Amino acid sequence: MRAPIGSFEDARPATERKDLLPPTVAGAVTSDMLHVDTDPAKADTADFVATYGADLDGCSANCVVVAGKRGQDVTLAACLVLSTTRLDVNGLVRRHLGVRKASFAPMETAVRETGMEYGGITPVGLPVGWPLLVDAAVAAAPHLVVGSGARRGKLIVPGPVLAALPGAVVLDGLGIPVPS
Repeated sequence: MRAPIGSFEDARPATERKDLLPPTVAGAVTSDMLHVDTDPAKADTADFVATYGADLDGCSANCVVVAGKRGQDVTLAACLVLSTTRLDVNGLVRRHLGVRKASFAPMETAVRETGMEYGGITPVGLPVGWPLLVDAAVAAAPHLVVGSGARRGKLIVPGPVLAALPGAVVLDGLGIPVPS
């Protein structure tokens, strides 16, 4: 099967690759999602684009786990923005979650709570009840590369499918352009 973006040698429906996915992700993939086998050493965006296709520049999204605090209460949420942007964690995320302080969750917390590998966290198969904040540009994209829950492999998912995941709320301006 040929992937709609990138130059991947091994692309298959994610529902056929559940053995390569963490259990939480395997239980949540749908027929709208493709799994592509990738080298975990090429996971950083620049190396990934150089290895798997220049057409991927701007066609990938990062899923970031955020911890919002109000007093002693901590709210964990996932945020999905284009990899060419940075997350507005102290503005839009903080306000949307209704917390006094928002920051990136510690790696140990993100891994423990999601059941996924650091560097491969995906919006697919997040814990029940978690908010998933999705940038409007992600929701509008025809296809995006996102993590698969593991460092090896990625998922290719249409933006509208990502915007329809459990707990998803689409927000304009969640991803802020990075100055060049």
